[in-house]
Amino acid sequence: MDNIKVCLVCSSGGHLDHLYMLKPFWEDKDHFWATFDKEDAMTMLEGEKRLYPVYYPSNRSIKALIINTFRAIKILKAEKPDLIISSGAAPAVPFFYIGKIMGAKTVFIEVYDRITKGSLTGKLCYRVSDVFIVQWEEMKKVYPKAVCLGSIF
Repeated sequence: MDNIKVCLVCSSGGHLDHLYMLKPFWEDKDHFWATFDKEDAMTMLEGEKRLYPVYYPSNRSIKALIINTFRAIKILKAEKPDLIISSGAAPAVPFFYIGKIMGAKTVFIEVYDRITKGSLTGKLCYRVSDVFIVQWEEMKKVYPKAVCLGSIF
């Protein structure tokens, strides 16, 4: 599993924090990031070799969805990841759908603060996720095929 190429896609802030906590998994793999070009993200990811900016603000924005769909096509076509991982938010959607078309496996991690109601991004990515992870057992009522792994904190 060390020879896989991993795409880590997320918005900045808490979603980026979630994926960064998985560093023991991705740090020794060929990986790249697709996230907002914002100070918090650039500071956290300083030293990362491959970092692609995605358009923001993106929440509930058709304009952002269109722009990020074209960016996802360009980035995924160039990088050809085996696995796409996200914890949200909006940038995950085009990466998951385009990635599936291109043959990538997808893993979505619903964020920690979702206990009884799914996020919009989670609901959109659920149908194309090979593995959908929740952090609360109660969330399996929302996402019946999800795997509950508990907190990643």
